[in-house]
Amino acid sequence: MSPKDLTPENVRAVVSEVIAEMTRSGELRNLAQREASEGYSAVVEVSALHGVFQNMEEAIDAAERAQRDLMDLTLVQRNHLIAELRRVSLAHKTDFARRELAETGMGRLSHKIAKFDLLMRVAPGTEVLTTQAFSGDRGLTIEERAPFGVIGAITPSTHAVPTLVNNAICMIAAGNSVVFNAHPATRKIFAHAISIYNRAIIDAGGPPNLMTCVENPTLETGKVLFSHPKIRLLVVTGGPVVVAEAFKAPKKAICAGPGNPPVVVDETADIARAAESIIEGGGFDNNIICIGEKEILVVDSVADALKREMVARGCVELNLNQIERLSKEAFQFKEGVGCGSPILNRDLVGRNASVLAERIGLKIDDDVPLLIGETPFDHLFVHEEQMMPFIPIVRCRDARQAIDLAFEAEHGYGHTAVIHSTNIENMSRMARLMNTTLFIKNGPSLAGLGGGGEGYGSFTIASPTGEGITTALTFTRQRRCTLVDYFRIV
Repeated sequence: MSPKDLTPENVRAVVSEVIAEMTRSGELRNLAQREASEGYSAVVEVSALHGVFQNMEEAIDAAERAQRDLMDLTLVQRNHLIAELRRVSLAHKTDFARRELAETGMGRLSHKIAKFDLLMRVAPGTEVLTTQAFSGDRGLTIEERAPFGVIGAITPSTHAVPTLVNNAICMIAAGNSVVFNAHPATRKIFAHAISIYNRAIIDAGGPPNLMTCVENPTLETGKVLFSHPKIRLLVVTGGPVVVAEAFKAPKKAICAGPGNPPVVVDETADIARAAESIIEGGGFDNNIICIGEKEILVVDSVADALKREMVARGCVELNLNQIERLSKEAFQFKEGVGCGSPILNRDLVGRNASVLAERIGLKIDDDVPLLIGETPFDHLFVHEEQMMPFIPIVRCRDARQAIDLAFEAEHGYGHTAVIHSTNIENMSRMARLMNTTLFIKNGPSLAGLGGGGEGYGSFTIASPTGEGITTALTFTRQRRCTLVDYFRIV
């Protein structure tokens, strides 16, 4: 079954089959008992899970055996495994989303479900692994894409299962197995999901343990992953600290680093469309997605109109005093108040706008998508990737200043930037200056991942190491095979 065949009726049929199988095995009854006693985020014992191990060395050894077995399968069989990962993701998307939200407290349920719908549509498989051929008087040479072997992957707390399955589709399509060190805040849902995916692969004729993880991921298990000789490639989707550690490892690393995406709105923009797009992108899953709009640089002549349009669409505007109070709640410091580097208050990351508002004594509805408010350019909310549903607004005298300040606010991460404009000169100048992996014009940031725009998508966007939006091709190495003096047929 292909993704386009996954109609609501087909999905319901798939879910019914899964429930029937669970009922026959007694697993559904056991799961209900556990959830009643431990809460929705409880998972089965590790001994009953597929691909979940007590220590990292066992997880790596199992994945190595699985990768060798994977190479015995045909490309058609590999495609079948990828199709199963897509099917299972859509069949379990609501369950995965609920469990992840229960365990992390971050984001919105409907948006977490939407991530699976998006990724299963835009994440490519083996079709990107094309072969190049050269023929001449001296024979034939072909260049193919070969797997690395066993990949070590770090996943974030913000999108645990979407990143897991997105990476798995790309890496398995490329012929690799993968060992994950999940963020500790997602260990329960991660183990639950990886077991379901492994079981689906086994049922589809694939080898066990194509993806593995440890029951209790820690910094120490991550260090083992980084240094283990059987790990041929590292893939890190996380913050700057873990990315820095990956760069120290004695092997190739593909890293998705930090971002602080600015959005510029100039005087030629369709203001209503700009407001709608910023809310759609910046408000998606409470702004924990890395490409989400984090600060608005708007030309003064249209700033009031933009704010009116955003408020008309459900946003709540804060005054500067309220913003300062929120800032004190949102940021902490290593060396006392006002000193050292700012640290995000994790109790507010990815929470609803109503939770942020409550911290400053403001009562608003839970469905408010974003808080907005004007700040000076040097404000913490402008320069720190806050991952909260508050977006600061900075007035600029003209488009040139807005673009220059956007460049400064992005800090050279090279991640994502957005502009709303009908002035081709402004769009071109910003594109050249920003030089970001994703540059979106006149749409929400999600359009850069295929959500409302064209092209494929991924939740591992390797801006520091230059691979960009990752696909199966990213996780391969080039292999050349040359036959001399034969197979020249013209």
